Amino acid sequence: MKNIVEVKGLTKTYGGVNAVDDVSFTMESGKIYGLLGRNGAGKTTIMHMLTAQMFPTSGKVHVFGETPYENNRVLSQVCFIKESQKYPDHFRVSDVLELCHVIFPNWDQQFADQLVNDFRLPLKRGIKKLSRGMLSSLGVIIGLASRAPLTMFDEPYLGLDAVARELFYDRLIEDYAEHPRTIVLSTHLIDEVSRILEHIIVIDSGKLILNKDADTIRGQAYSAIGQAEKVESFISGQETIDRKPFGGLLSATVLGSLDPERRKQAELLGLELTPVSLQQLIVHLTKQKSDLRAVDFR
Repeated sequence: MKNIVEVKGLTKTYGGVNAVDDVSFTMESGKIYGLLGRNGAGKTTIMHMLTAQMFPTSGKVHVFGETPYENNRVLSQVCFIKESQKYPDHFRVSDVLELCHVIFPNWDQQFADQLVNDFRLPLKRGIKKLSRGMLSSLGVIIGLASRAPLTMFDEPYLGLDAVARELFYDRLIEDYAEHPRTIVLSTHLIDEVSRILEHIIVIDSGKLILNKDADTIRGQAYSAIGQAEKVESFISGQETIDRKPFGGLLSATVLGSLDPERRKQAELLGLELTPVSLQQLIVHLTKQKSDLRAVDFR
């Protein structure tokens, strides 16, 4: 697949602090990416630089093979929807959607109309009178109906309730299947989106700590629970990313996959093995402040 985003040595410094610290990655066409990490990790700063809303302190950014700054050929192919999306106060919902015809060359009005109905968005209501959930719905509708070759969502769906978020994920998957493009979801609701992500990029304290296909990551961590001394014996020589003692018991989270021999050993020791979700794994990795390094799953 062709790379539509190439980032090399990207750094953004504020007052001597690196908000983004020497980050390099690529994004292919026709793939759904999760740009994940804790609040303040640097995710939004990276997206601002990809969309030419911010200049890097150092490093290179290429989108569709070109630098995005003051480049309409690139920016016309990008849709960036964020939680704090601003619209003119005097606009109504219908005014915003009508303007999208001009901004996005691939805009699909029929799909937008369907989404307006799905999310029950009042077209004639003024932007200033929209609830937070309605504003989130408007952003989701624009992002999906834009059909931009590179579409990025930076937590714009936080104002949606669980039912509306599930509707967003369903519509995204349905439309992506018919109209493949590169989609980036930046969120901390990792368990909700994990089923639709194809590639995971994790940023923590400005550093890239994980950059792998989602299928490679799934099943690459597990927890062993049981008597402390037996757990210690079982995990000896393994890379552990979390330990939780309680009484004489221990729960240890281990990086690595389980083969039949390891499972048999755990059974003989009377240990309980449980899978670690993508969200749990990322929480464990980003808790390790003293050793922020790239994780290499093999």
